[in-house]
Amino acid sequence: MDNEVYSPTTEPEAKRPRRLPLGCTLRHLRGWRLPVNPPQTIFSLVAVVCEELVEECYDCSGLYFFEFISCSTFLLSLLILYVYCTDLYESLGEDKVQKL
Repeated sequence: MDNEVYSPTTEPEAKRPRRLPLGCTLRHLRGWRLPVNPPQTIFSLVAVVCEELVEECYDCSGLYFFEFISCSTFLLSLLILYVYCTDLYESLGEDKVQKL
């Protein structure tokens, strides 16, 4: 009598990708994004800090615009790093990430 009914029905679990500490993976951050995005985040944070060091200005409209742009860049580049380096990429799906 053959026991084919009781043979394994699931596929073996695939290897999980190598992860950096704190659950970060660089698997989706390849190509030009890897060398560009982390320095962009650091430079935009430095720009925000430098803007906050200005104590006096006479015509502050340019400074306020610079503050808005540098803060927006910092927050958006953090969001991109978070999406591409965590499990959020898989949970959203590649097509939704590309639309974002």
